[in-house]
Parts: sequence; structure tokens; C-alpha cells
Amino acid sequence: MHDYHKLIIWKRALEFVQLVYRFTKLFPDDERYGLTSQFRRAAVSVLANIVEGRGKPTDKDFLKFLYIAKGSLDECQCYIELALALQYCNSTQSEYIEKKRSEVGYLLYKLIHSLER
Repeated sequence: MHDYHKLIIWKRALEFVQLVYRFTKLFPDDERYGLTSQFRRAAVSVLANIVEGRGKPTDKDFLKFLYIAKGSLDECQCYIELALALQYCNSTQSEYIEKKRSEVGYLLYKLIHSLER
């Protein structure tokens, strides 16, 4: 059994999920089942796929889940841009959460790259 708690990317992804939950509380109530739900599910998917992949027996299996996490993280970027376009946040808020998303993306990229070598 592989302990995902030791992964720095897991820690940063957990922080990102928590940030997304706080960020989406700013959204209008009528977005509860729309953008809020989609954004939260995508962020949780990043974290969950890291955990699920870490539990797999081979690096090849782990990589598959890391690529799924990457796709979910890219989806989050879209939701950040959409939230700004819909004026659910201001540019300072969107830049902050995008910076945190990018940090997770960088760690994900480095982990994927190290496993592919």
C-alpha cells in the first residue's frame, strides 16, 4: 500500500480543493447546481485521482490517473476564466486561485515527467 499523504502534490491539491470550496461560496445561489458543482467536482477529481493512482501497483497505472487529474485541473482553469467572465469574482481573486492551480499543475507535470523517464 502506497501512502499518498507523503506526496507534496497531494498536500497542494488538498489546499487547492479547500480554496475552490471557499472561492465558489462567492458564486450566486442559482449556480449551486451549475458552475459551483462542476468546479468543485473537478477540483475534487484532481485530488481523488492522485490518491487512486497512488494505490495502483505500477507506475504505468499511476500515470494513467495522473493524466486524468491533469485533465480535471485543466477543467478548473476553464471554470476560473468563466467565473471571471461572469463577474462572480474579481481579477485579483481569479489570479490568486489560478496561481494556486498552476502550482498544482507544475507539481503534477514534474511527477508525470519523473514517472515517464
